[in-house]
Amino acid sequence: MTGSVVGIIIAVIVILIIIPMAVKIVAEYERGVIFRLGRLVGAKGPGLFLIIPFIDRMVKVDLRVVTMDVPSQEVITRDNVTVRVNAVVYFRVVDPESSVVKVLDHIRATSQISQTTLRNVLGQSELDELLTKREKLNQMLQKIIDEHTDPWGVKVSTVEIKEVELAEEMKRSMAAQAEAERERRAKIIHAEGELQASEKLAQAAAVIGREPAAIQLRYLQTLTEIASEKNSTILFPLPIELFKAFGIIREEKKQIGQS
Repeated sequence: MTGSVVGIIIAVIVILIIIPMAVKIVAEYERGVIFRLGRLVGAKGPGLFLIIPFIDRMVKVDLRVVTMDVPSQEVITRDNVTVRVNAVVYFRVVDPESSVVKVLDHIRATSQISQTTLRNVLGQSELDELLTKREKLNQMLQKIIDEHTDPWGVKVSTVEIKEVELAEEMKRSMAAQAEAERERRAKIIHAEGELQASEKLAQAAAVIGREPAAIQLRYLQTLTEIASEKNSTILFPLPIELFKAFGIIREEKKQIGQS
């Protein structure tokens, strides 16, 4: 009797030990990669399933998107400008078996290849491209990194350059360049305005030359423009022909006196 009780107790203990080892539960966002005596069986899940204790081994793989910050990298651009750039990479596992069998740590491997690719791609670009064509560089980085991680069962969906740090000397140089560019544009706009104004004045002079009465209307318009409520000075333009007439009269009187 005592022996049978001990046997039952031992059997219960063995069952209690074996059941947790045999019964596995995998969440919806996970997969369980099964190895039997070291050989790959396949991926199972989600849900509940059984494995053979002491023979099968399971490795859980998370299928959710991983957001990974790429540490700041010091890059020398193609035009010999030193900048510090950091980025963020979004990726997820699409092949659980490859992510376990073909790479030791797919997250660390993706991080390293992202840092290397970031330095290489930005090192082949100029500073202006880095500042103005960031979307193009993001797509290029995503394509290259995804090609490297594809054999590992990892899909890189997005790469974004977050921040570009410049030296203080370069910031001052760029500010001076921007100021000079604004002054150049201002001078060009002013010169174009002067050219258009001169063309319009030439057209106006041609119209006034064909219609002498137009100059009188212009005189009256000038009076309305300079007149104001608190202005005590009145300017009245006189036509030049009037002075010419006085000059002719004086010349005639002089000739009569001499005769």
